[in-house]
Amino acid sequence: QVQMVESGGGLVQAGGSLRLSCAASGRTFSRYNTGWFRQAPGKEREFVAAISRSGLSKSYADSVKGRFTISRNNAENTVYLQMNNLKLEDTAVYYCAAGVTGWAPGSESQYGYWGQGTQVTVSS
Repeated sequence: QVQMVESGGGLVQAGGSLRLSCAASGRTFSRYNTGWFRQAPGKEREFVAAISRSGLSKSYADSVKGRFTISRNNAENTVYLQMNNLKLEDTAVYYCAAGVTGWAPGSESQYGYWGQGTQVTVSS
């Protein structure tokens, strides 16, 4: 069982940066692949980025490549999402997720544990 708690969201101007954190409970965090998803108002939740349990494999949505960076610290049970050059269309609730099944980073079904989400709002 893993509980995920996101933090770091907020209001930022376009072109600015934010770093989201996701703290996980439990002593087996290193067993879990982790991912970030987001849901904008009126839209379905979409994949943003994922990192494998070891941290060696990473995957990004095309819309955030070159701007967002995912990382993790297994010793601190935390996964991060560094978001640079934020755009208006990045406004959404961001969720972190964890799963122990195979590496299929963009598939929500691979993740059995989800956080409650943190709001990111990008203003012009």
